[in-house]
Amino acid sequence: MAKPAPTQVEPPAADKTSADAAHEEVADDVVTAVLTASRLLMSVSARSLAAVEETLTLPQFRMLVVLDSRGAMNISRLGEHLDVIPSTAMRMVDRLAAAGMLERAPSPVNRREILITLTGKGRGTVRRATESRRAEIARIVAAMPPSRRSGLVKALEAFARAGDEPLAGRKPATDVGW
Repeated sequence: MAKPAPTQVEPPAADKTSADAAHEEVADDVVTAVLTASRLLMSVSARSLAAVEETLTLPQFRMLVVLDSRGAMNISRLGEHLDVIPSTAMRMVDRLAAAGMLERAPSPVNRREILITLTGKGRGTVRRATESRRAEIARIVAAMPPSRRSGLVKALEAFARAGDEPLAGRKPATDVGW
């Protein structure tokens, strides 16, 4: 005679509720840790930006970074990447173009479309600010226990992918110093 297949027993509602609460608490801990790290990274970004270009705001710098990492694009697409309406993006473009960091040119595939691109000055600003940030972040990472660094890399890469952010340019692993 065949044995009946074991049936799965649902945990009591109280156990399920406590498991859900524990899961939410862990998720809240992750959000708190990311918010705290975000404050630190904003501070690092602001200091690196002040070191290379006093008049540039963080949102303006973000625009330069988006164009540097994703290439030329029209104002609508740029606004989408920055999560701002096109008129706000256009005002930022106007200021950055006046500062010599961006230029506008007709699209080679659609003459009615204007593409926004970085100038050499804009690309240099991104490079210098990123180098400054990289140096300060390297100092912070060096202060971390070595055993925690690889877990941080995996978590932050997953976080960046989930947020659809391309990975920042990397130096060869031998240059990292950890």
